[in-house]
Amino acid sequence: MVHPAVLHRVHEQNETPLAVAVSILPQKYFVERIAGAHASVLVLVGPGRSPATFEPTPRQMTQLARARIYFRIGVPFERVWADRFRAVNPSMRQVDTHAGIRLRRLDSDRVLDRSDEHAGVADPHIWVDPILMKVVARHILDAMVEADPQRREAYEANHSALVSDLDLLDVEIREVLDRVRSRTFIAYHSAWGYFADRYNLNQIVIESEGKEPGAKALAEIVRLSVAEAVKVVVVQQQFSVRSARTVADAIGADVLQLDPLAEDWLTNMRHVAQSLYLALESG
Repeated sequence: MVHPAVLHRVHEQNETPLAVAVSILPQKYFVERIAGAHASVLVLVGPGRSPATFEPTPRQMTQLARARIYFRIGVPFERVWADRFRAVNPSMRQVDTHAGIRLRRLDSDRVLDRSDEHAGVADPHIWVDPILMKVVARHILDAMVEADPQRREAYEANHSALVSDLDLLDVEIREVLDRVRSRTFIAYHSAWGYFADRYNLNQIVIESEGKEPGAKALAEIVRLSVAEAVKVVVVQQQFSVRSARTVADAIGADVLQLDPLAEDWLTNMRHVAQSLYLALESG
């Protein structure tokens, strides 16, 4: 006969949320949609911070030492820190949730070749594309089921509901953006390339790998923007907006702040689509 105290400890262990880590806030939304209260999510890049300048704090390294799974999304710091994360927690599974996705090139929407050293570098910003995020969601589901098989049915049901929401979101965004006549926008940072590709928009990027454009590149951006009657320059809080405002002032465009790293991913993507629609149709 099993002692009641032992049964109690087993029950408590089964009820303890699975400790997992993610790189950015949008991933937290997906893990929680699938795992619910059965996962405790550590987000490495918190609100207002940028993956481009990320370094883990000592507290985060301590928290990573207790994580069972680290869901990676493809941002560059993941490769830089992979060995050190593995050193503090050799048993932590590192899951590449972008595996199987054909990545676009970061320089594919550059106006001029200002970054020869980064030519052909993959664009990691897959999380702004609802259809690609179905691939990410599947990787999360598979890893959660492997780590916690007793909750397979709950995870699979949650995953199915999430996929339905992603398909519906895709339809909603198409219905909103199919109506716009002006389809080109400027972005300071190259965060919206997958979104633009998915919904037949054109993104012109100002910065190159975090670097401000030179005078020649800036002049070319302005020339192209005037020729295409661009009406909006998209910025985000994680980056300087000085060059973006220079371009906007030069072409008479509005500056629109959008956040690709918002935690409430579904609501944010609806906001992005509606905001871009209003900005592209203005004037």
